[in-house]
Amino acid sequence: MDRQRLEKQIDFILEADKEKNILRQTHLSGHGRRENDAEHAWHMALMAWLLKEYSNQEIDIARTMAMCLIHDIVEIDAGDTYAYDEEGLKTQKEREEKAKQRIFSLLPDDQRDEMTALFDEFEAFETPESCFAHAMDNFQPFLLNDSNGGGDWREHAVTVSKVLGRQSQSAKGSAQIAGFVFEKLEEHVREGNLIEDRDK
Repeated sequence: MDRQRLEKQIDFILEADKEKNILRQTHLSGHGRRENDAEHAWHMALMAWLLKEYSNQEIDIARTMAMCLIHDIVEIDAGDTYAYDEEGLKTQKEREEKAKQRIFSLLPDDQRDEMTALFDEFEAFETPESCFAHAMDNFQPFLLNDSNGGGDWREHAVTVSKVLGRQSQSAKGSAQIAGFVFEKLEEHVREGNLIEDRDK
């Protein structure tokens, strides 16, 4: 056993544990408390495995699940940026890039490079695996919000066009799931959970 390598891996594992402290705006199903980043990532990975048959293309599910599990680790430093926070989104990439450099550098060099490549692949949103992981990243909070009667959208006065803009990206990974989401969105519009701002 390479003791120094193991110690670096343990340092990273303990650092990743801090992800449990990063609270998101989304609430747990059944009107629960706010979820944390680690719960979001675990739920995404589980969903990816369960829903892989709806991917537009064949995917390496292990790679996709790994992306789901690590995609928000950078928020340990960068913090969670709410999907509809226009000001926060302006600095998100810069904050997350700095966090990526620091956090992944805790690992042995080969694993640092592997995890960085995986994170960058997710961010680039080009491969079948990253597109499906993004679909899960959008679908997971949508499902929780749907289960809570759209409460998070009402709380933040979110418009239909903003949700449509975010969810339309899901179609790159799964046209079927995107179609399901669009149907559900119209229900929330009728129920007044989203501010209608589309031209009639």
